[in-house]
Amino acid sequence: QVQLVESGGGLVQPGGSLRLSCAASGFTFSRRWMYWVRQAPGKGLEWVSSIDLDGDRRLYADSVKGRFTSSRDNAKRTLYLQMNSLNTEDTAVYYCARDLKGSDRGEGTLVTVSS
Repeated sequence: QVQLVESGGGLVQPGGSLRLSCAASGFTFSRRWMYWVRQAPGKGLEWVSSIDLDGDRRLYADSVKGRFTSSRDNAKRTLYLQMNSLNTEDTAVYYCARDLKGSDRGEGTLVTVSS
């Protein structure tokens, strides 16, 4: 059974940082591109980042480019998202996913950016 379990969300002030993790199980993690998507209050799912099998190729939405960094540890079957210079528009539930649109995703972790 495929499981994706996100963690690391919380309340952070504007300009702060958080690191999200996603523990994967039930499939061959090292053979899948992985994705981060998010859903802000009252809005639809938004793609955030993609990372290839080895972590060598990483793609980002313009809204997070230069501030967010995705990475992975295939030995630990874990995906990460380092988020820096957070602003209020980054407030959302963040999901790791096995597909670009986020239809195959975990339960998510809430990130709230507020002073």
